[in-house]
Amino acid sequence: MELQLAAPCHPRLLTSTLRANAVPASTTAPSTSCSSSADESTLKPRPRLPRRSPVPRLKPSPARLASLCSAIEQRAAAGLHREALDLFRLARARAPFTPLPAPTYLALVAVAEALREPSEAAAVAWHMEGSGFEMDVYACNRVLGMYLACRMLAEAQQVFEGMPERSAVTWGIMMGGMVDRGRPRAALALFRELWAEAGAGAGSRTVVVAIRAATTAGSLQAGRQLHCCVTKMDACDDGNQYLGCALLDMYSKCGRVDEARWVFNGMLPQQRNLVAWNSMLAAYALHGCNEEALELYNDMCVSGIGMDQFTFSTMLGVFSRLGLLEHAKQAHAGLIQRGVPLDVVGNTALVDLYCKWGRIEDARSVFERMPKRNLISWNALIAGYGYHGMGDQAIEMFDRLIAEGIAPNHVTFLAVLNACRFSGLVEEGKKIFQFMTQNQRVKPRAMHYACAIELFGREGLLDEAYLMIRRAPLTPTANMWGGLLTASRIHKNMHLAKLAAEQLLAMEPEKINSYVVLLNLYISSGRQDDAHKKIYSRLDALMKEIKEIGYVAEEDVFLPDIHPDEQKISRVYHSERLAIAFGLISTSSHTSLRITQSHRLCGDCHEQVIPDSVMLTQG
Repeated sequence: MELQLAAPCHPRLLTSTLRANAVPASTTAPSTSCSSSADESTLKPRPRLPRRSPVPRLKPSPARLASLCSAIEQRAAAGLHREALDLFRLARARAPFTPLPAPTYLALVAVAEALREPSEAAAVAWHMEGSGFEMDVYACNRVLGMYLACRMLAEAQQVFEGMPERSAVTWGIMMGGMVDRGRPRAALALFRELWAEAGAGAGSRTVVVAIRAATTAGSLQAGRQLHCCVTKMDACDDGNQYLGCALLDMYSKCGRVDEARWVFNGMLPQQRNLVAWNSMLAAYALHGCNEEALELYNDMCVSGIGMDQFTFSTMLGVFSRLGLLEHAKQAHAGLIQRGVPLDVVGNTALVDLYCKWGRIEDARSVFERMPKRNLISWNALIAGYGYHGMGDQAIEMFDRLIAEGIAPNHVTFLAVLNACRFSGLVEEGKKIFQFMTQNQRVKPRAMHYACAIELFGREGLLDEAYLMIRRAPLTPTANMWGGLLTASRIHKNMHLAKLAAEQLLAMEPEKINSYVVLLNLYISSGRQDDAHKKIYSRLDALMKEIKEIGYVAEEDVFLPDIHPDEQKISRVYHSERLAIAFGLISTSSHTSLRITQSHRLCGDCHEQVIPDSVMLTQG
């Protein structure tokens, strides 16, 4: 017999049920003594447990609640955000509808904004609203900023629209949050609404946010309209340096360096702070105006404005492109004399500069003295070793990077594979590529396959290079076929060279490099005559075919610098016709030929041969 358990019942419910089902012994006679004793044991009431009095909830005294609020504010000011939230939960549990002081709420808002957790932000805002706390404009602005920091745009929009009074700071916070959340055009729409209400009283800081929105959106038209608003406000004439820097940055990132320099020149002397100089230098460096950047840097040094880490990092790129290594060393020495330590960006830029100019020992020295390194720092040094043929040192740094627990990215793998390629380290390159294929975070891309193909090709392993193209889990790119074509040319493998050239011509028919490489391969392999015979033979066949469809050569064409007796013979073998013939013999029958440069030097070639050739299919 299977035992079945019923759901448990409450003791009181069970006792009442048993009492209801109990029958007095006088009305019903027991059938047997055994059954009577069983019924008595079943109907026997359970002893009643003593009733416990409920524990009364202690209402926190004002002194204890004030102590909790003070502790919350102290924890928040000290950066102990989690502890502050724990105390807030305790205060909320003991006094769920008791409003806290305004400084406590503002401290909690700052904590939620720092942690950027929507759940905590919602809890703080719910308690402020549920307790009946009266919020002024400042408190609403803080809650608005908290919502935007936590990416709660819907809640922020609700708070913004529900505010009975908005200040210029309110508009600026809402617009800035829209820009930070990737909605710059929504921020510009808000500014248009504000400008319609307040006009020139919108406030200069709000205009700065609007200019930043135009910069993020890449809208030069909106930026120029905002420049007009600045002019109407006369904001640039009152020494406001932020507006000038914002306009300068906007014009620079929108590609108008000349207008950025015009804004810079129009700034008052007190407005040209270090940020303005750095912005203009960065604009020149961004658009490749290296000479102008160097001239402006010299003016900055004469003006007495001391450079900082950003200035140094910007100018290092300029010095590198101009080959001014001594200028870079002088600038570095100037920073050391002024006691300005370089950050990781400046040190990495210095490592990259020394690597590009062959000062590998100096680059390694700067790298070892860096107090803090990032992955870009490692990549710069590994790439520097690779470019200068020091593959063993590059692999050593790569192994050290792995040993220190730093995860390499696709740039790191490309740098070390290039180092193996330049140094001919085939086995090491195979191991690194295999390690990359087993990496769960970084998988080989087309550029890594192209680098490995060139590595195998340079060492004569053409079969392995070709197999890598065939086995790649992606569509072969022009760089991959180009690496095989170059390797085939070096090792004079006509079959693979022709195959790679056909693939390249199908992908990039407008580039003549593949034609030149293939022709040079014929010449270097001693088959120049064969190449010439094939080209001229195919051209003769082509001319015969187009004559059959109605081509008639022009007889009155005069070409300069050619004897009249040679005019008729040379015209048959003009370069345009030879190019078409070479394209026909060096590509497969299904490959299309595209004419990208057709100079009207010979009317017969331009108007007759080329159009007729296009009509023909390749045999």
